[in-house]
Amino acid sequence: MPSISPVDTEKLRPVFLTAEWRSLVMLNYAVDPAILVRHLPRGLEIDFWRDEALVSMVGFRFLHTRVLGVAIPFHQDFEEVNLRFYVRRRAEEGWRRGVVFVREIVPRSMIALVARVAYNEPYLGLPMRHCVPPAGEAGRFEFGWKFRDAWCGLGAETVGEPATIAAGSAEEFIFEHYWGYTRQRDGSTAEYQVEHPRWRAWQASNSWLTGELGTLYGAGFGNALGGAPRSAFVADGSEVTVRRGTRLG
Repeated sequence: MPSISPVDTEKLRPVFLTAEWRSLVMLNYAVDPAILVRHLPRGLEIDFWRDEALVSMVGFRFLHTRVLGVAIPFHQDFEEVNLRFYVRRRAEEGWRRGVVFVREIVPRSMIALVARVAYNEPYLGLPMRHCVPPAGEAGRFEFGWKFRDAWCGLGAETVGEPATIAAGSAEEFIFEHYWGYTRQRDGSTAEYQVEHPRWRAWQASNSWLTGELGTLYGAGFGNALGGAPRSAFVADGSEVTVRRGTRLG
C-alpha cells in the first residue's frame, strides 16, 4: 500500500506520471535559510530539521517511465540529479510537507522540456552517466553530469543490508515529503502529490560531491555544498506515482 499524505482519496487528482525511482543517493547539507527565501513559492514556509534548513543533492535512476499512461520511446530509463529543499503548507487536514527544486538535471532535452511545460520545474538537459550495483545490493553508487565541458559527480558507498526507515529519524525527514511545489510563471504556486511505499535505506559509509557547483547553482548554494554533509543515505527506491498539479488559491 503506498504511503501518501493524509488526504481524502476522493480528492486525489488524475495520474500524470508513473515510474520507478531506484538507487537514490541523497547527500544533505545545512544552508542559510536566507538563501532559500528567494526560491520559496508563495504560501509555503521552510520545513526545518532540528532548527536547520537543509538542502539535498540527489542522484537516482528513473525507470519504466510513463507519461499519461504512455511509454515514450527512448525516454523511459534515464538518470536524474537534483538539488532540492524542504517546505510545508498548512492544509485542511494539517501540514503538507513537500519539496521545492532548485535545479533538476536529466540527460535528454525532451524530458526537460516536458517538465518545464507541465510543471514549470527548473529542468536542464546535460550529458549524464551512472554506475550502481545490482538492485538491492550494497556497493558504490555514482552519478555524473557534464557542465561546461567538465564532469561533476556525486556518490556514496554502502555496506550490509538496507534498513526500514525509522519513525522520527533523519532519513524519515528527508524521504517522507510527499508533495512537490513550483512557482508558476504568473507568480502563483502549483502543488502536486507523489505516492510511493516507505523505502529502505543504507547509511552511507563514504560519500562525495565534486565539480563546479557554485556556477551551476549560485554562490550561496555552492558554499553550502562545499562543506561536509550533515548526513548521507542511499535508498533502494520503488514504484512511484506523480499526480497532476493544481494551482493554489
